[in-house]
Amino acid sequence: MTPSFDLFSMGHSNVTAERFVAILRDAEVNAVADVRSIPASRRFPWFAKKNLEALLACEGISYVAMGDTLGGRPKDEKLYRDGVADYEAMAKEPQFQAGLDHLIDAASRSRLCVMCAEREPLDCHRCLLVARSLAERGLSVGHILHDGTIEPHVATEQRLLTLYGEGCDLFTSGQNDVVAAAYRRRAQAAAFRQKVPASHAAAEMNR
Repeated sequence: MTPSFDLFSMGHSNVTAERFVAILRDAEVNAVADVRSIPASRRFPWFAKKNLEALLACEGISYVAMGDTLGGRPKDEKLYRDGVADYEAMAKEPQFQAGLDHLIDAASRSRLCVMCAEREPLDCHRCLLVARSLAERGLSVGHILHDGTIEPHVATEQRLLTLYGEGCDLFTSGQNDVVAAAYRRRAQAAAFRQKVPASHAAAEMNR
């Protein structure tokens, strides 16, 4: 019996198209929400939007691209901090909140999986931004791993705290502050970074 979750998440990484479909089938997923800002892949063309949509359609799995509202590469410069995408700021944007509403509505009518590229949930905004925001709204998210197991988001969050929670005083800071700090530190390492123009980089080196 597949565990009960409100929705799922998965990163396609480098798996074959056949394996990807098989993993979705095992989790009984019948809808995929693609939250990649750029739904394309040069190395794995079967995950390019047009090809993926056709592949899933043949398997009776619906597909919707939602990278415009739930993607991890914001177009607005104010959503970057020191050149790194600021997930906390992004989560407050009306457009992002509207995207979550759409996602939750779709999940209420199907067994839906949020899809991005990174294999490890803690390396991806689908976990650090999207799943976190869904959990804060009271939804249960299961991260589908490539061995077919499904890790509850609360367990993923516990792994995050194991990585970044040491040295934090729960009595002084409070659990919520410790969790927020752990997400912030992980996002600083994993979030999308703007490319620094070569001329600007050279100027910085010469200072």
